[in-house]
Amino acid sequence: MKKDNSEEMLPLVDEEGNVIGSATRGECHSGKKLLHPVVHLHVFNSKGELYLQKRPEWKDIQPGRWDTAVGGHIDYGENVQQALLREVREELGITDFQPEFLIRYVFESERDMELVNVFRTTYDGKISPTDELDGGHFWTMEEINEAIGKGILTPNFEQEFERIREFRKF
Repeated sequence: MKKDNSEEMLPLVDEEGNVIGSATRGECHSGKKLLHPVVHLHVFNSKGELYLQKRPEWKDIQPGRWDTAVGGHIDYGENVQQALLREVREELGITDFQPEFLIRYVFESERDMELVNVFRTTYDGKISPTDELDGGHFWTMEEINEAIGKGILTPNFEQEFERIREFRKF
């Protein structure tokens, strides 16, 4: 069975994104709350629907729930833009998109703490989810609103969705 690589090296950062050290993925997700950077990409189509990915059951955090189209760690030695391009290619097979930066914020859960760099794009091309996901599809805003608070979506996505909507970025 596939599983996350707990030995993967991740940068530790301050709240501005400056690298201050490194730790393994396992350490970062152990409850030590080591701040590490991630990238998220919200993929809209021209109809205004939002693509969500289904997290596989083998994931160490929030298995089986619907989440941001693309979400991934920034590898040690990689910058935000490099990580975004890599993650979008690895998860959705997309290489030709125009990302727009939205916000950066700190997300804290019971297990970890992330510096989240959030982007959006509008994309009507072919999406080919890889085996890193359990698929995905476009949702209407109404469908997302109906799913909030019902354990269908990740808490991370729900909080980010509300935060971005509050700033009128969606």
